[in-house]
Amino acid sequence: MSVKLYVKIQNLFSSLKVFASMVIVVGGLYYLFQGKTEHLEKGFEGSTLTPNNIVIAIFNGLWAYDGWSSVTVVAEEIKRPGVNIPRSILIGVPLVTGLYVFMNLSYMSVLSIDEMKGSAAVAVLFSEKVLGPFQFIVPLGVVLATFGCALSVQFGITRLCYAAGREGHMLQAFSFVHVKRLTPAPAVLLQGFLTCFCILAGNIYSLLEFASFLCWIFYGMAMAALILLRYTKPDVPRPYKVPLVIPIFVLILSIVLFITPIVYDPKPQFLNAIVFIGLGILVYIPFVYYKYRMPYLENITYLIQVLLKVVPPEETDQDSLGDTESRGTAASPSKHSMGKLTNGSAENSTLLQTQSNGGVTIVPASESVYHVVVKTPSPRF
Repeated sequence: MSVKLYVKIQNLFSSLKVFASMVIVVGGLYYLFQGKTEHLEKGFEGSTLTPNNIVIAIFNGLWAYDGWSSVTVVAEEIKRPGVNIPRSILIGVPLVTGLYVFMNLSYMSVLSIDEMKGSAAVAVLFSEKVLGPFQFIVPLGVVLATFGCALSVQFGITRLCYAAGREGHMLQAFSFVHVKRLTPAPAVLLQGFLTCFCILAGNIYSLLEFASFLCWIFYGMAMAALILLRYTKPDVPRPYKVPLVIPIFVLILSIVLFITPIVYDPKPQFLNAIVFIGLGILVYIPFVYYKYRMPYLENITYLIQVLLKVVPPEETDQDSLGDTESRGTAASPSKHSMGKLTNGSAENSTLLQTQSNGGVTIVPASESVYHVVVKTPSPRF
């Protein structure tokens, strides 16, 4: 899938799921205007206000809004990021927050607490009571929302893998892009594999706690790095700059969300998240910090290039796209991007040229190295 096609599909699904959400809001407001507020009089009865339960509630609540981070991950592919990223966050987050608040208000105006606790899908139960013959709209909206969310996460996380491969923090192959679609195909496949593994590894609640706990560890690290860089490199150009009080608040919150479940209820999923980070450090030290290279990695990289028809974007072309008037560089080589096929033969290089429908020119540089020149205009969206 190309980036342009992704944007069109994402816009379509976003519009449809907002429409489905508005159907729920209007249905709930209709009940409220009729004076049916008896369910709203009971809200927090039976709640257990222990520190650990509060943290778990925060994990579950904030997970619904976790998509806010996707826009910053793909900053390199956004036109005028200094303007559009703050604008998208300032518009999108309040809009989604307001929509979610009114949706929950609608649920509570129609359904009792016991009904919501006993239902596996609250929105579906709501539609059965309110929409009558049109109750199919809400389940369809749930499906659209799920697909749209998965598509958004897939788009964002693969760009993380792309950047990590480009900086040498992962295999170089993860920074390669498809010769025609300009998308990071190896990173997409890796993300798909990890997603399938997580689905098979545990139930949704364990995955939710594992992912939330892990995310907030990295959010805290990111905020600490931001604060440190603000003081150690104050003169570095910053297209957009947030008040320092915001990262300080997020850092404090992340520390609380990290310490509390470990102290009060050290579940396996929390400990697994820490082990996961520890394994990453063990890989980072020899392969990234000390730059140790296994001898067979070049062969694996070449095999990935041939199978997926991907090449590494040229650094000089990436730098030329990094101005404020154009979108950034991730997975987007410009008119002449050059990569290398190592340990390959002319026959294999020609095969890649044929499969890419004439979009690739093979230029021999030596007996074992072939440059791949991709002549594809940079897509704008």
